[in-house]
Amino acid sequence: MNRPIETPAQQQLIATDVEAWHALSAEQVLERLGVNEQAGLDAAQVQARLARSGFNRLPESSRRPAWRRFLLQFHNILIYVLLGSAVITAILQHVWDTAVILAVVVANAIIGYIQEGKAEKAMDAIREMLAPRATVIRAGERLGIAGDELVPGDIVLLEAGDKVPADLRLLHANRLQVQEAILTGESAPVEKHTEPVHPQAPLGDRACMAFSGTLVTCGQATGIVVATATSAEIGRISNLLADVESLTTPLIQQMDAFARWLTLLILLIAGLLLVYGHFVGHYVFADIFMVVVGMAVAAIPEGLPAVLTITLAVGVRAMARRNAIIRRLPAIETLGSVSVICTDKTGTLTRNEMMVVSVVTHDLTFTVDGAGYQPSGNMNLADQLIDTAHHPTLVELGRAASLCNDARLRLHEETWKVEGDPMEGALQVFGAKAGIDGDEERGTWARTDAIPFDAKHRFMATLHHNHDRQAVVYVKGAPEQVLAMCKQQRGNDGTTAPLDADYWHTQANLIASKGQRVLALAVRSVPPEQVILEFADVQGSLTLLGLVGMIDPPRPETIQAIKQCQTAGIAVKMITGDHAGTASAIGRQIGLHNPDEVLTGADLDTLDDATLKESLKRVNIFARTSPEHKLRLVTLLQSNGMTVAMTGDGVNDAPALKRADAGIAMGGKGSEAAKEAADVVLADDNFASIVAAVREGRTVYDNIKKVLSWTLPTNAGETMTLIVALLFGLTLPVTAIQILWINLITAITLGIALAFEPTEDNTMRRPPRSRQEPLISGALVWHMVLVSLLFLCGVYGIFSYALDRGYPVELARTLAVNTLVVMEIFHLFFIRNLYGTSLTWKAIRGTKVVWATVAVVTVAQFAITYAPPLQAVFATQAVPFIDGLLIIGVGIALFAIIEIEKQLRLRLTESDRQP
Repeated sequence: MNRPIETPAQQQLIATDVEAWHALSAEQVLERLGVNEQAGLDAAQVQARLARSGFNRLPESSRRPAWRRFLLQFHNILIYVLLGSAVITAILQHVWDTAVILAVVVANAIIGYIQEGKAEKAMDAIREMLAPRATVIRAGERLGIAGDELVPGDIVLLEAGDKVPADLRLLHANRLQVQEAILTGESAPVEKHTEPVHPQAPLGDRACMAFSGTLVTCGQATGIVVATATSAEIGRISNLLADVESLTTPLIQQMDAFARWLTLLILLIAGLLLVYGHFVGHYVFADIFMVVVGMAVAAIPEGLPAVLTITLAVGVRAMARRNAIIRRLPAIETLGSVSVICTDKTGTLTRNEMMVVSVVTHDLTFTVDGAGYQPSGNMNLADQLIDTAHHPTLVELGRAASLCNDARLRLHEETWKVEGDPMEGALQVFGAKAGIDGDEERGTWARTDAIPFDAKHRFMATLHHNHDRQAVVYVKGAPEQVLAMCKQQRGNDGTTAPLDADYWHTQANLIASKGQRVLALAVRSVPPEQVILEFADVQGSLTLLGLVGMIDPPRPETIQAIKQCQTAGIAVKMITGDHAGTASAIGRQIGLHNPDEVLTGADLDTLDDATLKESLKRVNIFARTSPEHKLRLVTLLQSNGMTVAMTGDGVNDAPALKRADAGIAMGGKGSEAAKEAADVVLADDNFASIVAAVREGRTVYDNIKKVLSWTLPTNAGETMTLIVALLFGLTLPVTAIQILWINLITAITLGIALAFEPTEDNTMRRPPRSRQEPLISGALVWHMVLVSLLFLCGVYGIFSYALDRGYPVELARTLAVNTLVVMEIFHLFFIRNLYGTSLTWKAIRGTKVVWATVAVVTVAQFAITYAPPLQAVFATQAVPFIDGLLIIGVGIALFAIIEIEKQLRLRLTESDRQP
């Protein structure tokens, strides 16, 4: 179909930000944007407007070019020292030494570059995960497109559950309600219409507009896009993921400072040794310089920054697999020390899916089970499965629930979804469980008129006719309202009797006390010629069928997650805007401690800070709270010395998210501002994902400690081997190039393997670590001393053994080099279990990464030991088989000694903790 060319005036209007679309009528908006509502835009118009307005997404920050990212991997004082050493060795014409030093440097740079690239790709994937989709009319056809492809003038279709993908001027609205708390702070959904409002109307009063990022909670609508990307209201508030976070954290900053001081210390010692060796020991300067270079390389943990970065990047990916998207890397460390989680209820602890769980008829109370919106499940009476066909009133209740209803159930990718109001969806599911085929009933009982639900009259009524010339009115609504409209009640045998109002009020209160939302359903037969439904037709003339109780059930995985938190010493506090009764009921079901004691927002307003701080030690449920209450609760919990993780989804939650030690935003229902303020975004809005993130945070911290606990002692052991030889005038057990080789082959293999270590079994059985706990503790210093001494004993022991056997010094050094590497391998297996025994089959079995790195190191060691070309480079000789077994025996002895020491230390620590 040919389209008129857009006029210059239309082009200018589309290309600029028009503030008062809400003041124009729907017809004026369509005319100004040059769009036919039924046909929408065609492909040519879309491309033209896209060229002017750009994609409907917030701009990304500029990125460093690849070459610069690679060069920045060398920007480290440790690397500068190594590069300086490479230059001097090259001047001294020690070609192989230069080559090995450069290999160490380049290998570390490549690893860091690759990991940084992966981190940026991960952030790109996050943007894709959080990007909404839209249903539009284009060229007369209904299409599903990515939200970033929307342009001004697009006709967008909305229905319950949709996130509004751009700012829309509504053209048609059917019972449309939109949750706008992210923009206005209003907790209740806003009813929308299509009539224009005053040009100066505040944002919350622009009822003819639907704003980007808000959530449709009820009804359907058609709107036209009037603003996208940064021109939309939400674009004025935040730029979601505008900056790719650099891979730096307080931990890495701490390690950088440690590296600088360590480097200065090493350079000072190296300088003193150089002077001592040349002037006191009378070594040739070139020879002593190479020894000192080898010592410096052995002492400098040049691979540590890369390995720490890899460990954090591995943690980011592991959390992403658990639906926890890390936006700020310091959150990884913080999550590992969380001592209290403050969480929302709806959609986080619960499924955010209403379900009928109890049904009350005259004298009988039924329970209903099932899963979500799946239209199948059981009806039970006194814990006994029943056949609904034997209970005619139950069947009629199901029919009323199905027909007095605007929602529909749809099977989407093997998951049942609701189109429409979630409560009406729950009633459709109940009808199916009662034996009612909704589609068949709607075909048999055609709706001829209706009184829509309105908050003023608090009920909905529908008029239906069938082909047998029968007519019936079904009504559902608030119990007190519907009871006032009834004069009879249906008995369990299908007969009618006078209404027992006291019984029904008691039952309604009983259901509500369990935290369930109660609806009453009623019926009235009318003459078949009646086709119009008036309010007078339902006043005082209805027959009550029964009551249904609905609840948003807990997620099945939540209960187990709560138990994990309690075992790990992490308190869980529910902070919700829902009613106290509902919050208490959910708290009881999921296993929160002290679920019957609930503080409401009104209670919080009456308590001073000192009293509330004390109450926080025992109260775990807070209902009817505002974002201001959340901020106050977080602040007071922190003043109690707790590390707080806080969930939030609205713009008004941003202060609490920023105040919390770990702010966690909801990826599904959360606002752009909440996600921007948060450290973590939950892709599935699930509490179990928070617990999984805490578990991964502890794992990352443990793995960082393992990397340090392996790297520092082994480097110290290598260094002491050379220092002792120089100070005491002994023959060097290993040469400088051999030390360089060991650092090259082990730093980029064995050290990195620890970054991929799985979670230890007792990780979630330990109490949260203190935020003040030093990374390099007294225990690590002691371990460094112990391992250094054992390395000295092992190397000099095997070296002396070889000389005593009359082996040439080259073979003796070959034995020493291989002994060093074997001890580092056995030390790796020891370090893999910091908090438990390493003498288990699981510990010995290791991981694929561990054994892959061990295999690489083993092959490399065999190569320099037995391959003639490499023997010439590294001055090595083939090791006899028996001596090879002796080398392995030294490694086993090292493992046994440090494992026994660990067990003694753990037992002493455990006995000190016991009263």
